[in-house]
Amino acid sequence: MFHFPSLSKRLSEANPLLMSTFVAVMAFLTYSCMYAFRKPFAAATFTGEEWWGIDIKVWLILMQTFGYMASKFYGIKLIAELSGKKRGLLILSLVGFSWLSLLGFALLPAPFNIFCFLLNGFPLGLIWGLVFHYLEGRKFTEMMGSILAISFVFSSGFVKSIGRYLLVDWAIDPYWMPFVTGAFFIPLLITVVFFLDHTPPPSEGDIALKTQRKSMNKPERQAFFRNFSFGIVLLVLVYMALTAFRDIRDNFVVEIWKELKVGLAPELLTQTEIPITLILLLMMGLLVLVKNNFKALFLYHLIIISGLLLAVISTLCLQNGWINPFYWTVATGTGIYMAYIPFNCLLFDRLLAAFKYVGNVGFLMYLVDSFGYLGSCGILIFKQFGDWEAMSWFTFYSEGLILVMTFSAVIMVINGIYFYKKLKHHSLILPLTMPIDGQPIQPLPLKK
Repeated sequence: MFHFPSLSKRLSEANPLLMSTFVAVMAFLTYSCMYAFRKPFAAATFTGEEWWGIDIKVWLILMQTFGYMASKFYGIKLIAELSGKKRGLLILSLVGFSWLSLLGFALLPAPFNIFCFLLNGFPLGLIWGLVFHYLEGRKFTEMMGSILAISFVFSSGFVKSIGRYLLVDWAIDPYWMPFVTGAFFIPLLITVVFFLDHTPPPSEGDIALKTQRKSMNKPERQAFFRNFSFGIVLLVLVYMALTAFRDIRDNFVVEIWKELKVGLAPELLTQTEIPITLILLLMMGLLVLVKNNFKALFLYHLIIISGLLLAVISTLCLQNGWINPFYWTVATGTGIYMAYIPFNCLLFDRLLAAFKYVGNVGFLMYLVDSFGYLGSCGILIFKQFGDWEAMSWFTFYSEGLILVMTFSAVIMVINGIYFYKKLKHHSLILPLTMPIDGQPIQPLPLKK
């Protein structure tokens, strides 16, 4: 990417809140553009098209998810060891490769074109870590991270609406529609990545509040995992469940709406996501006001548990006829994303700050994300090839929400107790009320 030092200097000298807001919007738009290369295909149904007795759409989701999962495992090392060099160029290169794979999907004959979605998913799985790398360890990370995180709530519905318009109003072939959708976003992507790549590094005040952030080599990653292995394993289990059901909702929304006998206008895919986006932006953004990292860490636990329970309760209400499908979709989406979004670096940003570890959240994010998509693949295969193949996606999704989200809420309670005891053992609870006298907290190095 071309760099203009004067632009970085002007951003660093600007009001911190205004600078943070500008960078957050650039991050939001960057990740939103990425979704234009990932999710438009879900707006098509590919009805009647099968390979080995399995719907083509299921194969596309499987291939993309496998690629996405592989990139998350690869990203544990790549993102954890990431430096600040050439991040913008890497983002554009990865998205560009993904776009070319969509061209291959349009040009190659079936079933060979299915494997293009494996190539499509791998590079896109690295984008989140690259984008959040610009935002972490700052005073306004919660606000910035919240704006970034809601991009995959709003953008998923938005790009699928565009996909439906291309299919219905423009009569674009379903195999060409994903590539055409991506083409619309190329100019915007280049522009916003250019501005994002000029983000100034964290200030001294940011470091004093959130600890220094640096790359983590393999021994440092191993040391961190040994120190928090039980809590990390619990978080992985919950995130696996959340990722699986978020993906079912995301990928099979058209099928779920049809079973609910609701007419699927293209704009409906966006309308259900707008209230979710606004609720989550307000909720997560307000956590920037919580300076005490200990309190913020457990507020995130409370938000996650509340979201899990909201998904369960709203599904029970639908089954009893107390709410209509539209409000159920909004309520379950809000609940799932209330629980899902904190895992996308915000929870881990506060975890590092609470324990005063010098490291980065990319390692933790990609560790849980890799297993999250492993769980998503597992549930998809379990549903498609197991005894539940004949069950509709709506029934599988709604019944699964009640069982799995309840179990996940119990796990999060146990996890909160674990981290509370861990903080108490390290005598970190009281110092977390600091600095009350303006003196910065000195970060602790990673324990070997």
